[in-house]
Amino acid sequence: MPHFVIFIMKSKKRTICFPIMNRVHYARQKHLLTLLQKNPKIDLQLVVGGTALLEKYERFFPTIEEAGFTVHDALYNVIEGGNHITMAKTAGVTALEFANSLQKLNPDIVLIRGDRFEQLAIAMVAAYLNKTIAHIEGGDVTGTIDESVRHAITKLSHIHFVTNEDARKRVIKMGENPKMVFNVGSPDVEFVALNKKKFDPDAANKKGAGYVIDFAKPFVVVMQHPVTTEHSNREHMETLLEVIDVLNMQAVWFWPNSDAGTNEMAKAIRVYRETGKLKNNKIRFVTDILPEDFLGLLRRSVCLIGNSSSGIKESSYIGVPVVNIGTRQRGRLRGPNVCDVGYGRKEITNAIKSQIAHGPYAQSNLYYKPNTSKKIMDVLTKIPLHTQKQFYDATS
Repeated sequence: MPHFVIFIMKSKKRTICFPIMNRVHYARQKHLLTLLQKNPKIDLQLVVGGTALLEKYERFFPTIEEAGFTVHDALYNVIEGGNHITMAKTAGVTALEFANSLQKLNPDIVLIRGDRFEQLAIAMVAAYLNKTIAHIEGGDVTGTIDESVRHAITKLSHIHFVTNEDARKRVIKMGENPKMVFNVGSPDVEFVALNKKKFDPDAANKKGAGYVIDFAKPFVVVMQHPVTTEHSNREHMETLLEVIDVLNMQAVWFWPNSDAGTNEMAKAIRVYRETGKLKNNKIRFVTDILPEDFLGLLRRSVCLIGNSSSGIKESSYIGVPVVNIGTRQRGRLRGPNVCDVGYGRKEITNAIKSQIAHGPYAQSNLYYKPNTSKKIMDVLTKIPLHTQKQFYDATS
């Protein structure tokens, strides 16, 4: 009687590399990263760089390791200066440094989030090294260079995880295969829905500088970032400082991000604060806090003011009134909680008063879908991988 030998081939784990260039990349994907790390079919590789390594942004690196993640490589890729030339040079350094990391780590998939200039450099390197690229949040539109960067990353990517139906249609119009485009909702909003941490009033008061906030009383959150395609960032920051000061309200004010224009905005804050221009002085300036603490702060606030995507996404789910200033979020899908205004002092002031008087809005599910991170993980675990792309022409 013949003997048959059966060989059982164990499937190889997939290695997924996720670059973290700032707090937002980690915060908004924390649940997804946790699921990927626990999945026995996946080896998760984290590469940390950008402002996540800088002392002035309170060096976020230890926070990642304290949460139980392993950091596989660090990229010291930031050329400081806060202007267009340093932004472009940082992208170049990022490409050089990440090429070394990618060659060393040799993952199956490079998973990229968003529209940051560092991520474009990372996508370019991954494409040239023949890696499958998966992109979260493609297809959105905004009012800055970030939109062009986002679409460029889309064209370099093979797998697309979009947050809404409009974005899905845009990605397909760019020639991407519909079978590779997945409307999974926003990981940012899923993180809000899952976060149950109790509000810690010391989270902001123990960091930063300025007025000590009494969280038993009303306060606003301010997040005004540079618009890289505009040239009046300092002027706009000065206007907003005057508005918040004259309103005489408690405010937790987050430092602007590291895009071109950040230095002039930071200088506006320092000059206003240190030369005695602050009349009521009820503002606390904060560089960074933990993602969970930020959400607790947002839930307690009476209004979010500025141009952050947190006003468009997280705040829509929470129902926080938002005054969205200027062009940075132009074109994004938004809920009824958002009031769009220009840069005029009177316009901003009236909008803030109106939004505070309105109070909380009903929860919006524009960006929310249940099990967003699990859906992303399931696709990354099972989908056939490829590196050679072809333009998908729907008319052919």
